[in-house]
Amino acid sequence: MKTVLVAAIIYEAIKYNKYPTIRDVYYDAKHTIPGTNIDTVDTQAESDSIIEDLEVMLGASREEMGLQTDVKCKVVGLMRVRSGRDIIDCSRQGEGGAYSPPTNVDRLEFLDVDAEYVLVVEKDAVFNTLNMERYWEKNKCILITAGGQPDRPARRLVRRLNEEFNLPIYVLTDADPYGFYIYSVYRIGSITLSHESVRLACPKARFIGVAVSDIYEYNLPKNVIIKAKDADIKRATELKTYPWFKSPAWQRELDLFLQRKEKAEIEAFSSKSLGFLEEKYLPEKIRSGHFIV
Repeated sequence: MKTVLVAAIIYEAIKYNKYPTIRDVYYDAKHTIPGTNIDTVDTQAESDSIIEDLEVMLGASREEMGLQTDVKCKVVGLMRVRSGRDIIDCSRQGEGGAYSPPTNVDRLEFLDVDAEYVLVVEKDAVFNTLNMERYWEKNKCILITAGGQPDRPARRLVRRLNEEFNLPIYVLTDADPYGFYIYSVYRIGSITLSHESVRLACPKARFIGVAVSDIYEYNLPKNVIIKAKDADIKRATELKTYPWFKSPAWQRELDLFLQRKEKAEIEAFSSKSLGFLEEKYLPEKIRSGHFIV
């Protein structure tokens, strides 16, 4: 009954050209059954789970059903897209500005893509710095961030740029197990949305850094290296068991982390000099092809 109720709400939205959020669907579905004190759905987690079931049953994503979610994704760089009736030049978003794509990235039409690669940045602040420095213009690339754990629009955009234009995808995160997991979500997908991995995952994504070994190879000062917490150590131990972290390179990085129990942020490179990240670290990594898969 609950599945039919949620499906009916989505059908009505499509029929009348409405674009509800998944929160809207929850509130629309939440009713107290007459003569009882029982609600049709108790929590949004329940209606969200039904939406996931419908995605699998219908072979259609929530975006294709017109459902709206928070969009954290931002993009800037050498490409133009058509979104509805508008043409968006992602290289002309104003100083420090960036384009936020629609929930359904499949509705974007790529007009021009003049980039040589895509750099996906974990942290919004680092993305902003690279954007202000016009890294994307100097290095002929596209910058993308979702400010931490990637949302579906960011993952779908990365997948499309790789699949349709054969652009290399490089992922930059902090040197810690949570950053490594963020990389794996772009490359393999998330456990909770495994049914969408075919659309959202980008198996050709490469981890550019920051690797644990980079902390020592680039001689970062001791005072910018952070002692790992128990939660970090537990997470690294878990990652070692995941099939997509079983490569010799990843096992070496995780073993090094567990041995040294140290981590570092992307911004730690500023201890060497402001601009070190964009002027030395990233260009060196890309030229050398020193990535982790």
